[in-house]
Amino acid sequence: MQLSKLKSLLTEHSDRLFRIRLPDGGAVPVSFHVTEIGRLEKTFLDCGGKLRESTTCQLQIWVGEDYDHRIETRKLATILDKAKTLLPDDSVPVEIEYEDRVISQYTISNHVIENDSIVLILSNKHTECLAPELCGLPSLNRLPAIGGKSTCCGPGESC
Repeated sequence: MQLSKLKSLLTEHSDRLFRIRLPDGGAVPVSFHVTEIGRLEKTFLDCGGKLRESTTCQLQIWVGEDYDHRIETRKLATILDKAKTLLPDDSVPVEIEYEDRVISQYTISNHVIENDSIVLILSNKHTECLAPELCGLPSLNRLPAIGGKSTCCGPGESC
């Protein structure tokens, strides 16, 4: 989800609470805090030797011991507004960083409106070869799911 879409959702539903659903269907406890808003810039060389850049807005969330805490969409909109100088381009994708046993980063794949809340639906991030033609791989949109069958990199294949 792009930052512009998230801001629109928050504005359109300013009277609602804000919730987050994890990829396994579980929910982040409702008492979470947004502790950081960051602009992550990554400059890297892919396996084919091409220089690439990406920019992402990352929201770090944290669950404290104040179990009565609830974040409303209006509050998150205010926090995002304070970050305008940090994130002047609303077309960047938004990711969520959350620690549940390990620190994980998730993409926002969708949202739903449920009762009094906007619920962001998170998806796992995936790695992929960015130069499949140079590595002798078929062009893939993403790697197969865990346990899924892959048609490349099997025994006797050159990767």
